[in-house]
Amino acid sequence: MSSTTWQFPRSITLRPLRRAAARRAQRWARKRQGSDKHITDLQSRRVYILPTGIGLVFGLTTFAMLLGSMNYNNNLSFVLTFLLISLGLISMHQCQRNLVGLRLAFAGVEPVFAGQSAEFRIAISNASKSHRYCLRIYDIENQSQCHDLAPGESRTFSLDVATQNRGYVRLPRFGVCTVFPFEFFRAWAWLHMDLKGIVYPRPASVVPVPPAVQTAQGHQQLDARGAEDFAALRVYQEGDSPRHVAWKAYARSGELLSKQFAGADLSSQWFDYESISNRSVEARLSVLTRWIIDAEKKGLEFGMRIAGESFEPAVGIAQKHACLSYLATFNLTRKNHSEDRDHG
Repeated sequence: MSSTTWQFPRSITLRPLRRAAARRAQRWARKRQGSDKHITDLQSRRVYILPTGIGLVFGLTTFAMLLGSMNYNNNLSFVLTFLLISLGLISMHQCQRNLVGLRLAFAGVEPVFAGQSAEFRIAISNASKSHRYCLRIYDIENQSQCHDLAPGESRTFSLDVATQNRGYVRLPRFGVCTVFPFEFFRAWAWLHMDLKGIVYPRPASVVPVPPAVQTAQGHQQLDARGAEDFAALRVYQEGDSPRHVAWKAYARSGELLSKQFAGADLSSQWFDYESISNRSVEARLSVLTRWIIDAEKKGLEFGMRIAGESFEPAVGIAQKHACLSYLATFNLTRKNHSEDRDHG
């Protein structure tokens, strides 16, 4: 008769209980601390500390050694026991001290498309004369790499937050922690900076043919968007096409300049929300997103019309971000589509 081994049901796990306890503790910390500025210095009252699993085993072992020393009245055993107790106390002090005095600052988050992970960047600076070891930032789902900071050093830590829908992705809180030294204790601090980044609509994979290019000829104005008659050089401005950068002049002088052209044909495309038929709102936004991305990659001039708003034709990354940012928040009258996540 074969015996079957009983296994602990996978549905019964401590992870939900741990998350529920973490959320409850984080709500308490938010109520106690309030909101934080985007540049925050950690004070000792903000730093919490508890023993790790290794620390609990170390403490129980030391306590057992103390009982044995008292039972046998062995002086050498007393010396070793009190040495280990001192090591534990020093470890606790150093672990908490490893976070106190650090400066944390929000270093930005780049726009992403729905379905991608937004990378929140947090700069941590060590203005003290002591090294800080094994630092990391985390939320309830993810954590960053562990890094050390030398005296006077600053380093940017990254925390990825998943996105599902367009709108805004939020990082209402995050933590910074350390287990240095010996991993006997874990010290951490919560920060509530209420950070957010923008999430563009997901680009459509299959789209209809974009509107035809409209060409206006005979313009005698100086403009960086033509490509026929060279006129002059001017200082490079954000949004200029990389194709118009005077790389030879940059190699000679080190100054970034853009070529200007006169008498060129001005070709532009208009992307109209109403021209996309038989599709839902989100599908239309996805099509517009794909058209905008493709036009910017090709260096074309494009404009956009949607719900009474009009973006005049222009070229470059600035035009792309302006149009996509509007699409990201279009018609979001209720709660933001990107769900606020509980972070720790």
